[in-house]
Amino acid sequence: MLEVLDAESVRRWVVVTRAALAVRRAEIDALNVYPVPDGDTGTNMFLTLDQALHATRTEQERLGALGTPRLDVEVAAMSRAALMAARGNSGVILSQLVRGVSEVITGDHLTVVDAPAAARAIAQGARRARESVVRPQEGTILTVADATAAEAERVVRGGGSLGELTRAAVVAAREALARTPEQLRVLADAGVVDAGGAGYLLFIEALDQVVHDKGPARRLVVDDFTLNPTLERRADWSQERTGSGVPAAGFDGHERPAYEVMYLLHEVPEDGVVHLRSALDELGDCVVVSTAEDLTHVHVHTDDIGSALQAGLVHGAPERVVVTALETMATTPQLGVCLVACAAGPGIAEVITRAGATSVASGPGHRASAGELLAAVREGGTEEVILLPNDRDTRMAADAAAQAAAQEGQSVHVIGSTTAVQGLAALAVFDPGQTVTQNVLAMTHAAAATRHGAVTVAVKSGLTSGGACEIGDVLGVVAGDITIVGSDMDEVASEVLDTITSTGVDLVTMVVGREVPDGLVERLTARVESQRVEVEVIDGGQPHYPLLFGAE
Repeated sequence: MLEVLDAESVRRWVVVTRAALAVRRAEIDALNVYPVPDGDTGTNMFLTLDQALHATRTEQERLGALGTPRLDVEVAAMSRAALMAARGNSGVILSQLVRGVSEVITGDHLTVVDAPAAARAIAQGARRARESVVRPQEGTILTVADATAAEAERVVRGGGSLGELTRAAVVAAREALARTPEQLRVLADAGVVDAGGAGYLLFIEALDQVVHDKGPARRLVVDDFTLNPTLERRADWSQERTGSGVPAAGFDGHERPAYEVMYLLHEVPEDGVVHLRSALDELGDCVVVSTAEDLTHVHVHTDDIGSALQAGLVHGAPERVVVTALETMATTPQLGVCLVACAAGPGIAEVITRAGATSVASGPGHRASAGELLAAVREGGTEEVILLPNDRDTRMAADAAAQAAAQEGQSVHVIGSTTAVQGLAALAVFDPGQTVTQNVLAMTHAAAATRHGAVTVAVKSGLTSGGACEIGDVLGVVAGDITIVGSDMDEVASEVLDTITSTGVDLVTMVVGREVPDGLVERLTARVESQRVEVEVIDGGQPHYPLLFGAE
């Protein structure tokens, strides 16, 4: 049993958590309290940690780090990467848990984490997670994290060891998770525990597993190669970076190559690795050829993509080839405003693009990360940006992107659009002749004034505000709540429309999904137009929801 955590064991904690989420993310997704097919809490937590690990490893390779980085350096890098990779509310909260651990380690410049430091880290993570939520709700991951932190602090006050702390923390997390249905009625009605709390339990169980692993330290891998492989470093590689986080010019003032090329090779002998490094060195900069067991990871910045791949082909077939265009100089945000909006389907993306905004793919099952949103904001290149998440579970990631952009000189205004139809209504009132403040106010009002509804199909049995449902039942959603359960999509869709168009409506927008029955849109259009209300039909192509409705 470990008495302290060093850099290697902290890294193992993160990797074991990632592995646990990979195995159980579908189970956590299924804890969604409503029986609609967009439960992705487990998937968002997994993707957040998975991509954070990948980004941390890639950054270390790019900087040419030698050996194992210091604990405080590595956890700080992981914290930044987790925030940029955060997907959905659960991913953002997970990134704040990681941030809390990082703050304790970096703030005290720790080289190892003992029991008192572990208790402080767990408590700081719980505090940061709660701070990240505008309206904290008990019976959620926040409650489970608070209870776990309180128990960890109790063990330390009693002089307990690290092993005693982690065992007690697991028990506390499990008990707190079991109590979540008592604190949140919707969980009790559905007969489930909180999904985010379940993900947090895996986080604490992974820590306990690492602390109590009595066997020899095993070689843990991420994406088939270690998080910190031994790296080569070019003596002339400058580590100076621009404010945007993209390398600028080389040490000699010349612009760096245009592309980053990465790929994997299998079973390259030691002399082959030497020759490969030499060949790539002639083609570009930032050459990193690292090995782990039977895998070789290749990284190079070059203008000649074909030659970089050809150098690898000498030793085998390159796999997982990734080519990324690199910016060659820092850019300063230009005067003006640009729009960035999330789209749950290709048709919605097309409408967003026609409106002059940058579209970011995001919706149930694959929500945009904070990093993806930040990249779109940077791409706009203007001092002012208006960002529309168009999904309530992407709002926190949008806020995180806005905070990161502010540090780079861009002011991002996040509109509170929680659905696609609200986002489209907000885009419709944007006026390039008005000031940013005037547009933000008008767009916020348009989004808030749009009544919204949807039709979907239950993929599991459960309880809803509209009563019990079974697999295959048609569900009517009004203002984000399932209020109608039926068997006929025409009837349910008509009832949803009647609810959101009861008074004072001039325009109804119907966003048509991939699985809408033939003729349904025409029948609904005729029904609404008979009430002298204009109808706009958009072929959204979104999954999960055959119909989305907006009433203005």
